[in-house]
Amino acid sequence: MTTIVVLFNLKDGVDDAAYEHWARERDLPTVNALASVDQFEVLRCAGLLMGDAQPPYAYIELIRVNDMEKFGADVASEAVQKVAAEFGEFADNPLFILTEAL
Repeated sequence: MTTIVVLFNLKDGVDDAAYEHWARERDLPTVNALASVDQFEVLRCAGLLMGDAQPPYAYIELIRVNDMEKFGADVASEAVQKVAAEFGEFADNPLFILTEAL
């Protein structure tokens, strides 16, 4: 299984509440409905464990993919491309990291 970790901040001028509403209503249901995805969650960063500094990212997405080949086909669909374009209106230069369990 591959987990895709997405780290990002919102673009300047984007309202947190508007993004979070969109994530709950559009992003989470769409991605969680994909056959290639076992689980998708969006996390809001609340702070750092040590110290008072702000985390470098405001949001983290975890996409647990059961089949990367199927995932590629799923994300190419018109519905997912539309949601991806909407995500691009909110997220400022997201970083997508492919991970594998040890």
